[in-house]
Amino acid sequence: MLVLGIESSCDETAAALVNDKKQILSSAVLTQMEHKNFGGVVPEIAARSHLEHIDEILEAAFHQAGCQPQDIDAVAAAAGPGLIGGVTVGVMAGKALALALNKPFIAVNHLEGHALTPRLTSDVSYPYLLLLTSGGHCQILIVKGVGEFERLGTTIDDAAGEAFDKVAKMLGLGYPGGPIIEKMAALGDEDRFVLPRPLYNSPDCNLSFSGLKTAVRKIIESYADDGLIEHAVLRKRDCADICAGFQKAVTDCLLHKLRKAVAIFRQRCPQGRYMVVAGGVAANIYLREHLQQLADTENLIFAAPPIKFCTDNGVMIAWAGIERAQKDLFNDLDFKPRPRWPLDENAPKAAGAGGVKA
Repeated sequence: MLVLGIESSCDETAAALVNDKKQILSSAVLTQMEHKNFGGVVPEIAARSHLEHIDEILEAAFHQAGCQPQDIDAVAAAAGPGLIGGVTVGVMAGKALALALNKPFIAVNHLEGHALTPRLTSDVSYPYLLLLTSGGHCQILIVKGVGEFERLGTTIDDAAGEAFDKVAKMLGLGYPGGPIIEKMAALGDEDRFVLPRPLYNSPDCNLSFSGLKTAVRKIIESYADDGLIEHAVLRKRDCADICAGFQKAVTDCLLHKLRKAVAIFRQRCPQGRYMVVAGGVAANIYLREHLQQLADTENLIFAAPPIKFCTDNGVMIAWAGIERAQKDLFNDLDFKPRPRWPLDENAPKAAGAGGVKA
């Protein structure tokens, strides 16, 4: 089975071809750089860029794979959650191809794409414990199967990746914040500044990063004579130490709640052997190293996608499409793109009589 995956939920326009032998035949990704001028993704600009580049990205994916559109067996597109303008571009492109080629259409939850990628790259078996952490989402889940997710905890405010972006913006480091902060943190003293660990003592697995972000802001403001953050004067060493302390605080929070989640996971899924991280923040090497240590301590196998497949890409959508197709979970062409789509919500049923199916 050969599936085309299309991803356009935020600021990457991407397409890929993957088969059920776990071979990645192609992966074409265009990252929109124009958002750097605004310190974050501008939805209208993102949607227009997706519309402008989707055709060339699809052509690149087929060219890399050395095959023709009629060679595919199904079309999968990220149908949410995400910026609705961009999601709509990818979904409409996918539907048009499915209709023109008379191939099945598969609406993929963008988060499920992230969640299932380790099964492609590391051969992870169900069930597994998942930390899904990105710019827009931060959740701890038990993944029991395709469309079967049990959420153990989530952020009650900012996602971890969002906090990285906002702290980087406060420090004047640019966008996206994650890679920049990680690079600066490697030069800093992570114990110099005292930062909070929000919800650290709560009995649940929920997370919070808003208070941590505010604490960082107060430290930066202390370097301004008038207390205004825009007037703060920080040396490179100060900036590096703030980044290191912030990165450590985020990691500590994630690890602490994951320890609680491991205990629940063992109770509910005693046969589970894997601890997995996915999403854009999973590209952070410091976090990966500490997650590996936690997994070793808990006698679990740690798995994470290659760095290049942590951020948004078409490969994860194509693979999720394959897993859904193997369960006969196709969708009608009237499936509506969704700006919000909780991962632990019931998965869509297989297409009815009106669905385009192989």
